[in-house]
Amino acid sequence: MTDAAAFDDVLHKWRRRWPEWQVAEVFVPIAQRQPALAWLALLGELADAAWSGSDPTPGAAKLGWWTEELAGWARGARRHPLGKILQNVPAPWAAMAAALPALGASRVQVGDLASAIEALAPCAEAFADVSAVLFDPAAPTAAASTAWVLLGERALRQPPSGTPGETSARGLLLQQPDLAIGSRPVRIHAALVRGRLQRLDAGRDAVIPGWRALLTAWRAARG
Repeated sequence: MTDAAAFDDVLHKWRRRWPEWQVAEVFVPIAQRQPALAWLALLGELADAAWSGSDPTPGAAKLGWWTEELAGWARGARRHPLGKILQNVPAPWAAMAAALPALGASRVQVGDLASAIEALAPCAEAFADVSAVLFDPAAPTAAASTAWVLLGERALRQPPSGTPGETSARGLLLQQPDLAIGSRPVRIHAALVRGRLQRLDAGRDAVIPGWRALLTAWRAARG
């Protein structure tokens, strides 16, 4: 498989998981659409490694690989197809690589939601710093907002266990105020994550219908 074909394959994988982006990205500036898609696909790869599956061992190995890969991006080297778009951007990739152990450790939440957000702070700060460089250095960044989105991605992958009296992670996250802060791609992604959590919490299919995804993205784009 050529480098270009491998790159397209990774992006297609993320688009299949998030079909809402096809309508939502119309509110992303044209010059930012491909970098935004590559960035969100990277977040998807990391989220899969951190939280998918019942056995954490393969995911931990993948996160270890990504730690090496992102550290390589900081030195000008790349192996993963997403580096075709992202690696040349002078973002703090080394700091993001160093923060990945915190992402892996978040597989099991210890304590309340505030503790979970605090535990993810190093990772959230690094991710927020990278996304600011990618899209809008002047946009306000907030580690708490990024941590909320990361925990939302985790909740989408880890359904409640069904234990009697359990309060779902989705419900706890939805009790938090709307923390969508940052560049337009970041705000739109956060709004879609919240929209999916709301649908699942109401017992519906996770994927947001096209018209509602369009409205959600429009509202997020307005800031």
